[in-house]
Amino acid sequence: MSREKEGLMKTDVLKSIRETEEEYQAMIRDAQAGRKKSLSDAEVEADNLIQKAQKDAEGYRNQRLAEARAQAQNRYAGIVKEGEARADALQQQGERNLTKAVDFIVARFKEQLHAKA
Repeated sequence: MSREKEGLMKTDVLKSIRETEEEYQAMIRDAQAGRKKSLSDAEVEADNLIQKAQKDAEGYRNQRLAEARAQAQNRYAGIVKEGEARADALQQQGERNLTKAVDFIVARFKEQLHAKA
C-alpha cells in the first residue's frame, strides 16, 4: 500500500472513531435527558399522590366529624325528649296531688283557727 492510501485509511479510521464517540455522547445525553424526565415525572406523580391522599384524608375527617355531630345531635334530642317527658310526668303528678295538698293546707289552717279560738 502506498503511503497516501495508508494515510487515508488512518484518517477514515480516526473519522469513524470520532463519529462513534459522537454517537455515544449523543446516546449518553439522551439517556441523561430521559433520566431527568423520568425523575421529574416521578416527582410530579408523587406530589399528585400526596395531594390526593391529603384530600382523601380531609374528606374522611369531614365525614367522621359530620357523623359525630349527627350522633351528638341525636343524643341531645333524646336527652331533651326524656327531660320533657319527666317534666310532664312530674307536672301531672303535681296536678293530681294539688287537690290533696290544698285540702291538707285548708284543714291545717282550720285546725289552727280552732286551736286559737
